[in-house]
Amino acid sequence: MAMTMSGEVQLAAPRDVVWGKLNDPAVLKACIPGCEELETTEEGGFRATAKIKVGPVSARFKGKVTLSDLDPPNGYKITGEGEGGVAGFAKGGAVVGLTDKDGGTLLTYNVEAQIGGKLAQLGQRLINGSAKKIADEFFSNFAKAVQG
Repeated sequence: MAMTMSGEVQLAAPRDVVWGKLNDPAVLKACIPGCEELETTEEGGFRATAKIKVGPVSARFKGKVTLSDLDPPNGYKITGEGEGGVAGFAKGGAVVGLTDKDGGTLLTYNVEAQIGGKLAQLGQRLINGSAKKIADEFFSNFAKAVQG
């Protein structure tokens, strides 16, 4: 099942500070809902484990994330894939952009993902609602992290 999502978040911090936090594994681990492990890999990406619940399906996903098209401090492309056992899999990517706005930074994102297994059987509306909730929680946590 394919899924797309986009949005923007106004952050009360300069672009270089936001860029630094977007590349800091400790900050990302604290901001990602359900994240249990997040460590840097030799290739400049991350290895992660996160426990996620979508409707009646709960799973621990293990995966890897790669950063590409790095354009500090303007943005990057993030690509990842995760395996959740019988719950299924997820893979996809996002283009993240940073621009100066209103004395802070406007972060924009465009996500494209593929999901399969039991997760894909839950239906598009439940998946999209859960993905939006997880994204909202991440950006709420991230906004606090860049301000404090």
